[in-house]
Amino acid sequence: MTDAWQRDSERHRWTSMAVVAATLFAATLLGIYPQRLYLLAAGAVPLALALLWRPHWVLGLLIATALLLPLEFGTGTAVAINGAVMMVPAALVVWIVDMVRRRGLSWATAAANRPLALFLLAGVLSLIAGNMLWDPAVPRPANLGLVQWAQWGVFALSGLAFWLMGNMVEDEAALRVLTWSFMGVGGTMALLRTIRWFWPLGWSIGTMGLYRAPFWVLLASMAGGQLIHNRPLKAGQRAFLICVLVAVLYYAGVMERRSTSTWLGVALALGVLLWMRFPKLGWGALIAVLLLSPIVGRLVYEFAGGAAKWDESGGSRLVLIGRVVGVAMRNPITGLGPASYRSYAAVEPLAYQGALWLDPLVSSHNNYADLFAHVGLLGLSLFAWFIVALARLNARLCRTYENGFLRGYVCGVAASLVASLVIMLLADWVLPFVYNIGFEGFQASVLLWLFWGGLVAISQWTPTGAA
Repeated sequence: MTDAWQRDSERHRWTSMAVVAATLFAATLLGIYPQRLYLLAAGAVPLALALLWRPHWVLGLLIATALLLPLEFGTGTAVAINGAVMMVPAALVVWIVDMVRRRGLSWATAAANRPLALFLLAGVLSLIAGNMLWDPAVPRPANLGLVQWAQWGVFALSGLAFWLMGNMVEDEAALRVLTWSFMGVGGTMALLRTIRWFWPLGWSIGTMGLYRAPFWVLLASMAGGQLIHNRPLKAGQRAFLICVLVAVLYYAGVMERRSTSTWLGVALALGVLLWMRFPKLGWGALIAVLLLSPIVGRLVYEFAGGAAKWDESGGSRLVLIGRVVGVAMRNPITGLGPASYRSYAAVEPLAYQGALWLDPLVSSHNNYADLFAHVGLLGLSLFAWFIVALARLNARLCRTYENGFLRGYVCGVAASLVASLVIMLLADWVLPFVYNIGFEGFQASVLLWLFWGGLVAISQWTPTGAA
């Protein structure tokens, strides 16, 4: 034991010395070369050394980058690569280096791993098959190949974020830090954007991820999970989370009322959390809603904007979904290939309410229709298998933890999962379509995948195992 303590002490001493030396070197470099590139390089040196000491910090950096770093790099196309996209491969490198440093490979087992891996393979198969079976009568954009791999990259980066969280978070303390980091940063941004005195600051900082429904759904889920299910929560933490939830509700229900995905997702997430805390009241509320469904339906319809909003958005989206599903039926098994359906959908004009769109740039605004067109029934079935496996693990962990931080976490993930599956009907929120929400939307969706991956990490510490 003494020898082990001495080895740890020696390693930490040398790590600290290396960080100090790297910091001094970075400061010197900045004094000589104050350009932006050198700034990034100089900051990366001490950061890399710090990450060798605490590898999971890179996931916290990913969260901060997704929310606060509006940094983009052009690709020569209409698509720009942002910091969140770059941070996921960077986190992978940190994880691999850490495993090499430890001289041991490890992999967190989970039932959700297999369908997720097969889903990514199905995406590659669909890409190959889609190009081999391409209809010569359908024009191919010059950059189609790049766009196709970019779409598959959205799938791969999402899955990678899931696996990184599941493998790099080794204990509750690390998960607690990452969760509170998200709630702290995200909650502060929510407050800045909803309190009138801070509007100039709140709307001048941050990324596009802060505008997207998944961010607000996840924030409501994780903050609500801790507030409702973590009974030993400290008074100061409880007060902060109450303020955050008030800000989320005000933003979703008042400021961004036009975004059905946002207010519906937030409402569903909080409803699930309350149901899990008070199941008898939940069943009573459900029965009441069913009995009063005509009245409730009318109220929700009017709240969502009524006939005007339906004509503007709802009806048109049904037409778009019909077009996407229609062209995908050319190859329903493997789909048309990632990001290929827009080319097929643009061949014929699209009519809606007397208007004729001669050259339609079609996006279905529905994640399920998108997946069917991208990867066919094969990929859609594998994605459903992944969701079912994840939900089963989530349910088992909810039965395992009855109180405390982990109870709040697993209930929060359950709420985010249910809400996400619903808002996927309204837009490509969970697996963004590169021609629509795209990499900007990935800044929000990657957060969902990260915290869903936390379930895998937790399963390694509990008797539930890798269910």
